[in-house]
Amino acid sequence: MLSALWVSKTGLSAQDMNLTTISNNLANVSTTGFKRDRAEFQDLLYQVRRQPGAQSTQDSQLPSGLQLGTGVRIVGTQKNFTEGSLQTTDQPLDMAINGRGFFQVLMPDGTVSYTRDGTFHLNADGQVVTANGFPLEPAIVVPAETRTFTVGEDGTVSVTTANNNATPQIIGNIQTADFINPAGLQAVGNNLFMETAASGAPQNGTPGLNGLGTVMQATLENSNVSTVEELVNMITTQRAYEMNSKVISTADQMLGFVTQNL
Repeated sequence: MLSALWVSKTGLSAQDMNLTTISNNLANVSTTGFKRDRAEFQDLLYQVRRQPGAQSTQDSQLPSGLQLGTGVRIVGTQKNFTEGSLQTTDQPLDMAINGRGFFQVLMPDGTVSYTRDGTFHLNADGQVVTANGFPLEPAIVVPAETRTFTVGEDGTVSVTTANNNATPQIIGNIQTADFINPAGLQAVGNNLFMETAASGAPQNGTPGLNGLGTVMQATLENSNVSTVEELVNMITTQRAYEMNSKVISTADQMLGFVTQNL
């Protein structure tokens, strides 16, 4: 009975962490480019009282043995990088990647982060930056006298100016990056991901080539969180938590009976 208390305790802890994952998904249902998480469960070590396949007699073996589990834990969270729905906007600096790939963002310490959030802005120098002021990599600087700003599906950025509004002028090219294992990227907040040993090295290239998605201007990628699915997962988690709580209550009643009657 004491073992049952500890086993159910691990179940409560795991379901609590699962609920935290679900609540984070629901909290970011409106976050541009957000990718939902899924908690992954794993059973803990087993106490082997009778080894399966051990000799019960000289000529016979145990068919199954006796193995007692010690509980459960969450071994990790898996990022789901399926593409969210695309929403058309009226902002020329809004961009989305239709397919695989990430925008590259230069951080203040000189490292490069990666994002699916294409909500870009201009800073005081005319440079294209994220909502937090981090510049796009490679840098795109828009002239002050720009009239129109156009981004092609291959990432080519062209503008027309007041001096020559008939002839578009190419001012740069947006390069995107992809990873062998995007789920191995480290989420650092602010809609940014960092490269890790699990993700592999970034494979930079021109949008639309070598498996990279195309760039869509005046478009944003919505979160890929399904509220219906998350609510169903939340109900399942709640019921699993209640069942583990019931095990603790039952084990406590059994221990109380033994204490009072022996």
